[in-house]
Amino acid sequence: MGQRGVHSRMHASSTLSFAGRGSLLGSGFARGIERKIGMPKQKDLKRLVRSRMKKTGESYTAARVHITRKKSPAAKPSPRPDYAALAGMSDDAIRTKTGKTWAQWVRALDAIDAAKLPHRAIAEHVRSIYAVPSWWSQSVTVGYERIRGLREIGQRRSGSYEASKSKTLSVPASAAFAAFTTARMRKKWLPGIDLKIRKATAPKSVRITWPDGTFVDVGIMAKGEKCSVAIAHAKLVSKADASARKAYWAERLNTLEELLRK
Repeated sequence: MGQRGVHSRMHASSTLSFAGRGSLLGSGFARGIERKIGMPKQKDLKRLVRSRMKKTGESYTAARVHITRKKSPAAKPSPRPDYAALAGMSDDAIRTKTGKTWAQWVRALDAIDAAKLPHRAIAEHVRSIYAVPSWWSQSVTVGYERIRGLREIGQRRSGSYEASKSKTLSVPASAAFAAFTTARMRKKWLPGIDLKIRKATAPKSVRITWPDGTFVDVGIMAKGEKCSVAIAHAKLVSKADASARKAYWAERLNTLEELLRK
């Protein structure tokens, strides 16, 4: 009994001593275990570094930097500019009248370096190659020039500004044409304006020199018993002037509509 008791106590003491060894050694013991666990990862890294050294001839340090360096996130592609907003006309409108969207026109005109061409050459190319009517070839050209930063909305290539306004009138194109070309009718809706007509093509267009030396181009498009009248007032000196003329023509075209309805 005495020997068995002594043996039991010795066994228990040995067991307790081994079990408590970790706590006696403290955190150093735990770090030793962590190092053993981390060793395979370090070996893998060294193997990758040495493999790169053989391929590139780099030093160990340089190869390790390349292996451990975090890849920077791929740059997001820049969104395509809003061509319709830059051109000042919707994609639906330009596609309906010309057969192409603004993105398609930009590709077509960029292909001939149109941004380096004068306005007239671009418009002629659009008209002759793509069979776009003269009025809409101008719209394509102006829109493209705006997209490519050659002019602002309301500005011409020369640097001067332009005001544009259009309105559909409930009268035939011939009646609208007469309202611009007949002095007696003009006095009723353009009172006090002593303008000069430079050229008139019935019933489609009128070119006018305004009293202050600026230019007004009038385009008239027949729509059955109705017509669309588009005004382009050019050679203006500032954006503010263009805004004022735009408001003026909006009011005058409303007056003309009321006059022609009587």
